[in-house]
Amino acid sequence: MSELTCRLCGTVLTQTFCDLGVSPLSNAFLARNQLNSMEPFFPLHVYVCEECKLVQLPEHESPQEIFSDYAYFSSFSDSWLMHARNYSEMVVERFHLDSESRVVEVASNDGYLLQYFIQKGISVYGVEPAENVAKVAKDKGIPTHVAFFGRNTAQQLLSDEQDADLIVGNNVLAHVPDINDFVAGLKVLLKRNGVITVEFPHLLRLMEERQFDTIYHEHFSYLSLLVVERLFRKHGLRVFDVEELTTHGGSLRVFACHAECKQHDEQSGIQRLRDMEIDAGLVEVAAYTQFDQKVRELKRELLQFCIEAKRAGSSIAGYGAPAKGNTLLNYCGIRTDFIDYTVDRSPYKQGRLLPGTHIPIFSPDKISETKPDYLLILPWNLKEEVMQQMAHIRSWGGKFVVPIPSVKVLE
Repeated sequence: MSELTCRLCGTVLTQTFCDLGVSPLSNAFLARNQLNSMEPFFPLHVYVCEECKLVQLPEHESPQEIFSDYAYFSSFSDSWLMHARNYSEMVVERFHLDSESRVVEVASNDGYLLQYFIQKGISVYGVEPAENVAKVAKDKGIPTHVAFFGRNTAQQLLSDEQDADLIVGNNVLAHVPDINDFVAGLKVLLKRNGVITVEFPHLLRLMEERQFDTIYHEHFSYLSLLVVERLFRKHGLRVFDVEELTTHGGSLRVFACHAECKQHDEQSGIQRLRDMEIDAGLVEVAAYTQFDQKVRELKRELLQFCIEAKRAGSSIAGYGAPAKGNTLLNYCGIRTDFIDYTVDRSPYKQGRLLPGTHIPIFSPDKISETKPDYLLILPWNLKEEVMQQMAHIRSWGGKFVVPIPSVKVLE
């Protein structure tokens, strides 16, 4: 086996952050006629670089295989749409965007965000690798280029005069194996005084709240502010502000510009976040090596709940078919012996089966038909939204179960 090296700095990787065994691709949903075929599983072993502290998963499957036909459509989450609308209003006001400005979003999905800039009369352009998802955006009238973003794509867009006053990258930085090429592309496409905003799940929140289910093969990197600053500096970009967000269990939104740009002063929040990460030990390898044992204990908690509920004659259904849910279920070995089925609002997933566990996916109407005793919320980061949508389960005594950061039953 060849040596694994850090995708940021090239150091040989030897230190384990978390080993979740083997798992299928998290969005490789199955049709019933595929059940008798071979289903590929890949290692889900995450390392931390002892030199730069980037937490990373080796590339076992290509991005082309993972993302070319994608099962995630951002617009099916009401709270995510609200997040996108609020962001558009904030950034337009803060950076004085108008009809002369251009906003480019990389990994623009189904146009969930760019639609709000169009409503404000601002020129937009999307870059999205999944052709099936990009088609939805195009049908909304959102110009979208189907490609993986990097230096070459940025050069192509630049030749088409699509350079940007604002580049947005929401939950994409962790999804690219060649993060150096990706950030180099941001540098190429950004106007002289332009701004980049990038959102990503915060590694510190993942570690403190045992969010191991956010580890799956689509996520090649798990990011802290300290690492992202180092990455951007390497490519001539400067982080000048950061915000803590509640999305995805706790995320960061960083604001960046060209390193030589004098228009954007560093804000005080950056030093506060740096100090927070340093105080949490993220500059020392020892802080990372404790995570694996915390994950094993959470697995035992969830299995104990499932075993006790089934022995008591209770029924359990799932809500949602998110990528994180597939990591959770496969690592814990939870299949139809514990969970009868799950439901999802996306028609793309309904009628299929979860990868690995083969739990069937139905429309949310199924919940009222079978009246389960417990509803396990797999997209736990959206638990408030889910509990509001499914409040009617209380009419038959149904209860909600949230698996992260600890197993909790909520009435």
